[in-house]
Amino acid sequence: MTAFTKFQKVAVGLGTIGGTWCFMNLFNSDRKVVRNSWTTNYTPLTKWDDNWDHRSPTSLLHPKVIKASDVKSENEMNEALERVTPKVSRHIILIRHGQYNMNGETDNERYLTALGRSQAAYTGKRLQALGFPYTSMVKSTMTRAQETGSIISASLENIPVSNCNLIREGAPIPPEPPVGHWKPEKQQFYQDGARIEAGFREYFYRADASQEKESFTVIVCHANVIRYFVCRALQFPPEAWLRISLNHGSITWITVTPKGRVILRALGDSGHIPADAITY
Repeated sequence: MTAFTKFQKVAVGLGTIGGTWCFMNLFNSDRKVVRNSWTTNYTPLTKWDDNWDHRSPTSLLHPKVIKASDVKSENEMNEALERVTPKVSRHIILIRHGQYNMNGETDNERYLTALGRSQAAYTGKRLQALGFPYTSMVKSTMTRAQETGSIISASLENIPVSNCNLIREGAPIPPEPPVGHWKPEKQQFYQDGARIEAGFREYFYRADASQEKESFTVIVCHANVIRYFVCRALQFPPEAWLRISLNHGSITWITVTPKGRVILRALGDSGHIPADAITY
């Protein structure tokens, strides 16, 4: 067999590359071009909003301070920014309530089942084992969340507990794609959506500059609320919330860093619950 010359090898290589490019170009001719992140012409489909919580250091400075930056020294501007820059992270640990009586017609009748109480106990022990310096617990005012939080509190002693109506279960936003078996009225999305969004703004933000230690807030609420919060925190399309599934008693852990970055450390973790006790 005659060996290829260097020129022939290059020609064959270019021909192969060209043929592949032509094939891929034809194949993708009617498709949206997707560029890899390591190329120089990459543009993200959605850019991260650094001031999503309206607490970025520059946004906290008085406009007169920024306007006078031309006459201020660089050190003075850095000092002004330093005074409003967070130093620590905030951790939000979202807990879905345990299994409850689905046959109940009113909230009071939708109490935890025996299995739901066991799930809550497992979750409380898991949080205790993690050993975080928990700062506070916030519970939805619905019966199943109240009971779940109380059971968890038995494992987390001396942690301040408060109740919140904003994080009650509801319909946050019409899901995409829609589902046929669940179609709340438009006014329910309008009312619940505003309330749940207010709950997001109440608990998701970077630390204040005066906060000296990392905080760990436990929020006991509901699947719809948690799923919406996750999408909002990560700046994903919020209407994607129904594509996420969460087990009863599961743990979702989100960190907001001093720079405002958001890290999803756990999503619906239920590994602490025995397999035969897992429900959703």
